[in-house]
Amino acid sequence: MTFSIYEGQEPSQVIFQFKVNPPAVTFELSGETDDIIKIDSSGLLYYDRALDRETRAIHNLQIAALDAQGAIVEGPVPITIEVKDINDNRPMFSQAKYEGSVRQNSRPGKPFMYVNATDLDDPATPNGQLFYQIVIQLPKIDDVMYFQINNKTGEISLTRQGALELDPAKNPSYSLVVSVKDMGGESENSFSDTASVDITVKENIWKAPDSVEVTENSTNPHPVKVTQVQWNEPGAHYSLVDKETLPRFPFSIDQEGDIYVTQPLDREEKDSYVFYAVAKDEYGKPLSYPLQIHVKVKDINDNPPSCPSAVTVFEVQENEALGSSIGIFTAYDLDEKNTINSILKYKIVEQTPKIPMDGLFLVEEYEGKVQLARQSLKKQDAPQYNLTVEVSDKDFKTLCAVEINVIDINDQIPIFEKSDYGNLTVPEDTAVGSNILTIQATDADEPFTGSSKILYRIIQGDKEERLGIDTDLHTNAGYVIIKKPLDFETAAISKIVVHAENPEPLVSGVTYNASSFATFTLFVTDVNEVPLFSQHVFQAEVAEDVAVGTKVGNVTARDPEGLDIRYSLRGDTRGWLKIDPITGEIFNVAPLDREKESVYHVQVVATEAGGSSLSSTSFFHLTLKDVNDNAPRLARDYTGLFLCYPLSTPGSVVFEATDDDQQPFRGFHFTFALGSESLQNDWEVSKINGIILAVVFIRFKNNKGNDNVENAQASEVKPLRS
Repeated sequence: MTFSIYEGQEPSQVIFQFKVNPPAVTFELSGETDDIIKIDSSGLLYYDRALDRETRAIHNLQIAALDAQGAIVEGPVPITIEVKDINDNRPMFSQAKYEGSVRQNSRPGKPFMYVNATDLDDPATPNGQLFYQIVIQLPKIDDVMYFQINNKTGEISLTRQGALELDPAKNPSYSLVVSVKDMGGESENSFSDTASVDITVKENIWKAPDSVEVTENSTNPHPVKVTQVQWNEPGAHYSLVDKETLPRFPFSIDQEGDIYVTQPLDREEKDSYVFYAVAKDEYGKPLSYPLQIHVKVKDINDNPPSCPSAVTVFEVQENEALGSSIGIFTAYDLDEKNTINSILKYKIVEQTPKIPMDGLFLVEEYEGKVQLARQSLKKQDAPQYNLTVEVSDKDFKTLCAVEINVIDINDQIPIFEKSDYGNLTVPEDTAVGSNILTIQATDADEPFTGSSKILYRIIQGDKEERLGIDTDLHTNAGYVIIKKPLDFETAAISKIVVHAENPEPLVSGVTYNASSFATFTLFVTDVNEVPLFSQHVFQAEVAEDVAVGTKVGNVTARDPEGLDIRYSLRGDTRGWLKIDPITGEIFNVAPLDREKESVYHVQVVATEAGGSSLSSTSFFHLTLKDVNDNAPRLARDYTGLFLCYPLSTPGSVVFEATDDDQQPFRGFHFTFALGSESLQNDWEVSKINGIILAVVFIRFKNNKGNDNVENAQASEVKPLRS
């Protein structure tokens, strides 16, 4: 049997009443009674002092029934007394004062010290569950907590703000008051204790080292130590993390924090490296933020100067003045810029040909500017010069090729082979694009350059710009072509003046003269042309009910030769129209009907009155406007409709009407009526929803002569559209 009893209760409390069966007359209690738990002769189990769980949490007892002689007749029976806990013990810190230290910039949340308290109450109940908190922090700057405590374990660590702000130079130490409460800290009746904590702030030695310089192409044995990092406490595990993804990472770190370069570096391949050093604890967790390591590769002069290309080409015109800049020659060096290793010097060491003399050119020693040194150049002396330029740095020399081409200047004007190309007769109907004349001028400048190319321009006699001149790029011949149709009537004879010129401007002192001008006279012969209508389509609009003989439109045309014109119609299939052959006025000679032709199309012919009787055609479109000249009619044949008398059921008939005239925007509106008074006695017509509908309601008489009107269903006819 098991009994549960709270500790600390009043004594002389009954636990259980046991009964005896003869021959038993009394009871015996044995086991862990602690002289507190007892049983009397009647079997009453009780305790005479308060139980204490912290002294004994479980009492294991045995009860036996005895006869009058004290012999056991029943039992012993095991009895368990469980003493249940009450909150009768306060938590106690193991120390009244704790001391610890922390490095500045330590990782927030990582414990650097602990406080510990104990409570004798049952840890499986809230009575023994402890809750830690920081009560006071001194100093407390800007009301910001730099420290935090794990409420369950008592671990003390930095807050995020503390990791950023702690500085031994500002505040070398801090004092905390921490408290511990039982009942999980959630009861007003919980017990508590406090302790003081003194914390010393130590300088952080986990700092990024200064930037490191490593000389490229080192011949020293590798690896070579270049710098070092160190965690604040022993036992850290170090590693390096590359910031970039490189095909090879030439650095390593040992477990002392020493960083090495593992192979020679080449500045021209990569001039600097940035990577991170990481410190982790024995569980692989980072102890703090990574440190950035910067390594600069120091240059040595290990690269000769390089030419900008296999051959550098410059051009210079004839007769350029002494000192004129021909171009900038720029070589390059892969060594570090703006250092002694990459400063380049230039010198001309060879000129070919040496005509008319050597030393025609010079190059500025550091800038590389190539200039004329001795005299102006002439293409007749040499069209091209080849220079060898020596480029040097402090240790190396390189020879580069420079080609200088002498460019002809435009000092010659185009000269026509003849100044007058005579008379040229062309019919006015000559096709556009036809070549009607070839002219020729020559230029003594260098062929196939802007100085020798000839452009021909008509400067007089062609105001309408009907002519154009194309230049043959190989021969400089000029082809006079027709750009727009010629017209005998407006320009029968034209005196054409042509100017031959270069696209490049002439040099100073040279001007075009009469040799660059030529003329020809253009005679345009007349060709009998067809009459021309003023427009391709003529349009007019009249009402369909205009009186016969009304003028409905007119057309106009002219003959380029000034001949008289006669007009006629073609395609007047309905015979509605006639045209005045002299004036071109068009009249109707029969009634018009929009319902047959809403737009009436005919062809108009204009014919010369004499000569070749040439003709041309245009179109006349006559639009007829509708008038209400058609009566409404039923949309279909309603014959064959039968109704039996007497009617067995009400009924109706829907009639749909239409009109051949043009439908109005809101549709047709008709009025319906029955033909005779006798029909009205049995039939009626109704209008529904504002739309005219023909709905017939059936009415009939019975034998007694009383009118009986049956209600009929009405259906809506689809609205008619105009």
